[in-house]
Amino acid sequence: MAEDYVIEMLHITKEFPGIKANDDVTLQLRRGEIHALLGENGAGKSTLMSVLFGLYTPEKGVIKKDGREVKVSDPNEANRLGIGMVHQHFKLVECFSVLDNIILGVEETKHGILQYEEARKKVMALSEKYRLKVDPDALVENITVGMQQRVEILKMLYRDNEVLIFDEPTAVLTPQEIDELMEIMRNFRKEGKSILFITHKMAEILAVADRCTILRKGRGIGTVDVAGQTPESLSRLMVGRDVKLKVEKKPSVPGETVLEVRDMVVPSRSHNNNAVKGVSFNVRRGEIVCIAGIDGNGQTELVYGLAGLEKITRGTVRLCGTDMTNLPVRARSKLGMSHIPEDRHKHGLVLDYSLEQNLVLQRYWQPDFQRSGVIRKDAVRTYAERLIGAYDIRSGQGPVTVVRSMSGGNQQKAIIAREIDKQPELLIAVQPTRGLDVGAIASVHQELVAQRDAGKAVLLVSLELEEVMNLPDRILVMYEGEIVGEFDPAKTNVQELGIYMAGAGAKIAGSPRLDKFVDKVLDKREKRKEAGRK
Repeated sequence: MAEDYVIEMLHITKEFPGIKANDDVTLQLRRGEIHALLGENGAGKSTLMSVLFGLYTPEKGVIKKDGREVKVSDPNEANRLGIGMVHQHFKLVECFSVLDNIILGVEETKHGILQYEEARKKVMALSEKYRLKVDPDALVENITVGMQQRVEILKMLYRDNEVLIFDEPTAVLTPQEIDELMEIMRNFRKEGKSILFITHKMAEILAVADRCTILRKGRGIGTVDVAGQTPESLSRLMVGRDVKLKVEKKPSVPGETVLEVRDMVVPSRSHNNNAVKGVSFNVRRGEIVCIAGIDGNGQTELVYGLAGLEKITRGTVRLCGTDMTNLPVRARSKLGMSHIPEDRHKHGLVLDYSLEQNLVLQRYWQPDFQRSGVIRKDAVRTYAERLIGAYDIRSGQGPVTVVRSMSGGNQQKAIIAREIDKQPELLIAVQPTRGLDVGAIASVHQELVAQRDAGKAVLLVSLELEEVMNLPDRILVMYEGEIVGEFDPAKTNVQELGIYMAGAGAKIAGSPRLDKFVDKVLDKREKRKEAGRK
């Protein structure tokens, strides 16, 4: 009996200048399965899915839907075929509302009048059903990255697609939201929908995927059944070698204070209340301090205030004893601050500049790179080539590659290389491993620990509980604009952090109800794991 494939991508080849992104790749998606796509940054995963969604036209190969050859000429054709996609880099119009973005391209009209109320009811029903909790009237430019991800998911759900492509959908979600998304995906499978799921997180593949196809440097390595696999075996298939999945570090030896924040208040862009409410903390030399919390609780505005991207309305910020509360961004950089931003496209890169230009964005005015106001191109080229080699930044044309054409993971590597190579006194790293594969994540973690061990101060902002538990020396939990708890990673656990992240810590700490609440959380997680195994 022939396999029941809803999608077949046979011998797909897609080339860009200087690189063969997909080289004779075959992928077959069974009806009603969750199929993971695994590979290093730049392996060709997003390119392959973009071919299926009609964003790229392959040079060679055939796509079949329900056994019939089809031409997916553009995303509208993909939607007509019942194929939807949640993109890694959001396809949203920032000056439009959430509702406008969701219905864009599939607006329903009656006598030429847009049926807004009907669309709103459908969006809110989907939002309620899948617990996505979006504000339909909020402008996209004013909402967090995590909320933008939810809008992308709702766009696909709104179109009633039967083949669902998720390109790194959990990269900006909290652990609780990831659990819920995994449950949503299982429900989609029960409804007979078929899912293609790109992720670098082995735990997610093991939790929900039925099969996994591995890509390495543009070529298909093979497809395996997920049952019986381990994080180590999947990592080995992906990178072709063993990868250390645990952060190795010596106990920290903190020194003098590098960053001192006192009574910091930062306004919100999306409402009249303050996003950061009188926050005080410090970061010392030789330690990694992590700000943990559910997305949207003031972490973004806190970092904007520290980095000079948002005005602080009250309080002081000192770096190495110097008041930088009102200093511009370049002055903070010269003072010794580096910033790996949350949104790499908006605040990290100039997408239409070359890779080498982006690598010197923070240093081009220094004598090493200019003479009498003229950029020394040979010096820039030599510097870029060194960073490309040291940080394994993969691009089709090396230093002259336009950054927009690079994979998200390699764009992230470029930012990390630039910011760390400045040898800052303070490194602010916001979601530094977002979109990176396990090999690159291990390298970034080692580099952050190396910065700490070299006597630098590192402020980490992360939504990844595994990263939060393993990398920092101190954890500060932020809830509704305030720091509600400080923890030693060696003396806490995921459940306790989760309680404080949800705002329940201050209310029930020291109460007899605490043990009962923790038991309830643990029981719920075990039931989800059991459902995933079934």
